[in-house]
Amino acid sequence: MCVKSDSNHTIMDKSKQKTLEKKGWKIGSADEFLHLTAEESEYIEIKIKLSNYLRSFRKTQNLTQAQLAELIHSSQSRVAKMEHGDPTVSLDLIIRSLFAMGTTKQDLAQELLT
Repeated sequence: MCVKSDSNHTIMDKSKQKTLEKKGWKIGSADEFLHLTAEESEYIEIKIKLSNYLRSFRKTQNLTQAQLAELIHSSQSRVAKMEHGDPTVSLDLIIRSLFAMGTTKQDLAQELLT
């Protein structure tokens, strides 16, 4: 059983953790597993937040992925990749797409702070 902690991270039930550790499993974070630096971890967190915000903001604007793609002179598949945090998509493209839909700098700042 896993539960959400106050910091929005998933934590494992202590009894399950002990059982897995007894079987030789090592318990840790994705950052530890991937050997991410603090900077890399923060970058990924920002990209995920903005990707999720892009999807939700697009929906509030009643736009399809294809309509957003037309607005930013791109393809629907590229928009899908942006919304899913694909590593081939730059933060620049995500942010420019948000601005194209009418998001403000204040909206972006607020989204990053939540």
